[in-house]
Amino acid sequence: MKKAILAGGCFWCTEAVFKSLKGVVEAVPGYIGGSQVNPTYEQVCTGETGHAEAIEIEYNEHEVSYNELLEIFFATHNPTTLNRQGEDIGTQYRSEIFYVDEAQKQAAEEYIGILRDEKVFDQPIVTQITPASIFYVAEDYHKNYFDRKGAENPYCQMVVKPKVEKFKKNYASKLKE
Repeated sequence: MKKAILAGGCFWCTEAVFKSLKGVVEAVPGYIGGSQVNPTYEQVCTGETGHAEAIEIEYNEHEVSYNELLEIFFATHNPTTLNRQGEDIGTQYRSEIFYVDEAQKQAAEEYIGILRDEKVFDQPIVTQITPASIFYVAEDYHKNYFDRKGAENPYCQMVVKPKVEKFKKNYASKLKE
């Protein structure tokens, strides 16, 4: 199994997307990239810890490649807004790839280069590529949040659900059965 760590805004969204992807064994929400040891959700939400909301993906590279993860990542969030995803504003919502080895770093740099060359986005890509540091698993109530709370949570209905539905429509062949 391989590991990838991606921050693309609210981790409820990214977890809901990636956990349904064929080849992904687990997608765990958490915090990475900051200075505070064992941060809490409340602390990260202040924007003062420097952490990003992220997911740690465990995947089977024989079923899904790192480049495919990058493709899904860039297709399911806005990599052109600095410290923001929609109405979620703050450094914890930044777009960032935390690479675990040099091969991931190179792949991310090349992928972003292709997106820029092909002018996929109207604005410059601001996604950072950073070496992975300690990943702190989020509190239990964040795990599988969309599946557990999506029907009753207005944020999930307005933000997460449309993103997941669009992903499932556009990538139907890549979904778990």
